[in-house]
Amino acid sequence: MRLGGPVFEKWTDPETWAAAHRHLGYRAAYCPLRPGASHEEIAAFSQAAEKAGLVISEVGAWSNPLSPIESVRRRSITHCQESLALADEIGAQTCVTISGARGPQDEASLTAPGWDGPHPDNYAADTFDLIVETTRQIIDAVQPRRACFALETMPWMYPDSPESYLELIHAINRPGFGVHLDPVNMVSSPQLYFNNAQLIRSCFELLGPHIKSCHAKDVHLAGKLTVHLDEVCPGDGALDYPIFLEEAAKLNPDLPIMLEHLSRAEDYDRAAAHLRSVARELNLEWS
Repeated sequence: MRLGGPVFEKWTDPETWAAAHRHLGYRAAYCPLRPGASHEEIAAFSQAAEKAGLVISEVGAWSNPLSPIESVRRRSITHCQESLALADEIGAQTCVTISGARGPQDEASLTAPGWDGPHPDNYAADTFDLIVETTRQIIDAVQPRRACFALETMPWMYPDSPESYLELIHAINRPGFGVHLDPVNMVSSPQLYFNNAQLIRSCFELLGPHIKSCHAKDVHLAGKLTVHLDEVCPGDGALDYPIFLEEAAKLNPDLPIMLEHLSRAEDYDRAAAHLRSVARELNLEWS
């Protein structure tokens, strides 16, 4: 497994960027470039990563390819295509976004279209087919040779479970489509919260050959009405990290596991220390 996360150390070029990751003991990195970067820049960072023994885990293409606003939808699809092309050129494992929201989170507000939140049309009869069509459109325009396009699991849109992700894999039917695994985002009920070990096992059992990258965070169930789940730092919640890391290590010794959504460098240090501690207890090694 390869642990990675954001770096807070100042860097000025590909070499100091790579060194900042190695100082933290990271063997995986988020892509430092955006679509539009020159071929020379992309090559320089790709070479620096390879020289430092780093794997670039993902290019984020965070947008809403299912937006009900046609201009937003078109821009999102173009952004995903450009991001996937960048991921393929720089040698990243994945280009990641979400499937998208089909309406505003707040039904009273037509000026807040939303992009990642709950909406009843996210589960409308035609939404699954639209995700398939849109994902094929993105992949077919790029024809990636190395990177995969992936959809991050979410609690209120497809894919929201290993089963629905597998359905999408079969329906999309493209070798350029892969899995970005974020188990916390699938924990959407007390049942899943208390049985998240089985959820994690199911993810690796059903999706294993397709999993190309992972996010690492944690989840806490609050004791107040109604159900209230909070995303927290790894180690501060109930996610079964021994099972997560065991399954990841069995699948692929080079699988990137990326820390995210923390505010401060010291929080990332604490999260990394927790994952390393769990791995040591299991006699697992970070590659």
